[in-house]
Amino acid sequence: MSRILIVMSAATVWERTDGSQYPTGYWAEELAAPHERFVQAGHTVDFASPGGVLQPLDQHSADPVVAGEDCAHYVAHAQQALSDFGALLKLDEVSADTYDAIVLPGGHGPVVDLFKDRDLGRLLIAADRAGKVIGAVCHGPAGLLSAVDDNGQWIFTGRRMAAFTDEEERMFGTAENAPWLQAGRLREMGARHEQGEPYQPFNIKDGNLFTGQNPASSAPMADAINSALNES
Repeated sequence: MSRILIVMSAATVWERTDGSQYPTGYWAEELAAPHERFVQAGHTVDFASPGGVLQPLDQHSADPVVAGEDCAHYVAHAQQALSDFGALLKLDEVSADTYDAIVLPGGHGPVVDLFKDRDLGRLLIAADRAGKVIGAVCHGPAGLLSAVDDNGQWIFTGRRMAAFTDEEERMFGTAENAPWLQAGRLREMGARHEQGEPYQPFNIKDGNLFTGQNPASSAPMADAINSALNES
């Protein structure tokens, strides 16, 4: 069986261009659905974040009006999984050599810290060069922006990927006063961003890169990763 690292943001607020602060945290489904499927498949899952900081739950992901009827299950699973794991690993102390896959869930945190985190960039570059599985869902793909090599080149330029869309950001009510929008930034950096219908599952596999558009894409992404790990 494989060993998988889930990298969480450490951000608790998203500072807006109007000076306001938007509370953020991990999105329960995006963390719990992959973790649940990875464990069911027999894999070992670790958690890490910048500084080993445990990010709070995004309360929107616990609201069935926003996150769907299954949200209570995902919240309970995520909280139990994090409690069972204990202190998160510090990202600067983690080596890609230890893992077969690196997975980035969302919540808005990755657009606050992970997109520019050098330790995450180091991990992603090493994992990609070794052909290891890399997964990211919803706002998780913002973390991929950290993977800039010593020549200043983004290693995911030209790669196909899904991510929370600018349209979905507007529908969610967080596009206005956002410092930047994820999908647009990914395209600016050279990603071949593709998208499906808002808030419907949409996933892309491009070699060793597995990405999903939104929370509903979390479980399909995990299933695709499990299949890839089983084949390796």
